[in-house]
Amino acid sequence: MTPITLDPHLHAPARLQIATVLANVDTAEFARLREITAVSDSVLSKHLAALVDAGYVRLTKSALDGRQRTWASFTRAGRKAFAAHMRALQALVASAEQAIAAE
Repeated sequence: MTPITLDPHLHAPARLQIATVLANVDTAEFARLREITAVSDSVLSKHLAALVDAGYVRLTKSALDGRQRTWASFTRAGRKAFAAHMRALQALVASAEQAIAAE
């Protein structure tokens, strides 16, 4: 059996949630990501910073309704890494299903 490699930058549950949102939209506002991940501002900031450092996410700031907002979007590398991570997860599920069926 070939080893299945998960992307450590995307594997954490909150990062996987962030990536799932970003795969479905062009941009997502920080507050919306905080609601979805159910983490504090500081925890979300750390997860986003890790994704930025990996080259997977781009952050932009702009004013909306008189307040500074942060928006996140996938980079091309981020979309590619997320697709590869999802294929790895699917391979894990398929392998587990085969093992269970063989019992």
